[in-house]
Amino acid sequence: MSMYFVYILKSVNYKKSYVGITNNLKRRLDEHNSGKHVYTKRYLPWELIYREDYEFRAEARERERYFKSSSGRKFLKRLFNN
Repeated sequence: MSMYFVYILKSVNYKKSYVGITNNLKRRLDEHNSGKHVYTKRYLPWELIYREDYEFRAEARERERYFKSSSGRKFLKRLFNN
């Protein structure tokens, strides 16, 4: 059975973050830090600052959508600025 992860990355050098979903967190972080993705390539390097684990992809996708919404971004800002 596969697990799904909603993850949040923070750029080490810039005030940027990235929210994503994957079933292989190590591989995905390696991809982001190797410059394979247009957005994340500009703000290298990235560090994992938060993750949530889900049994079902649909649940993880719903949570990812929330974090990418304006209310989700506000929640994350409060969570990480305290």
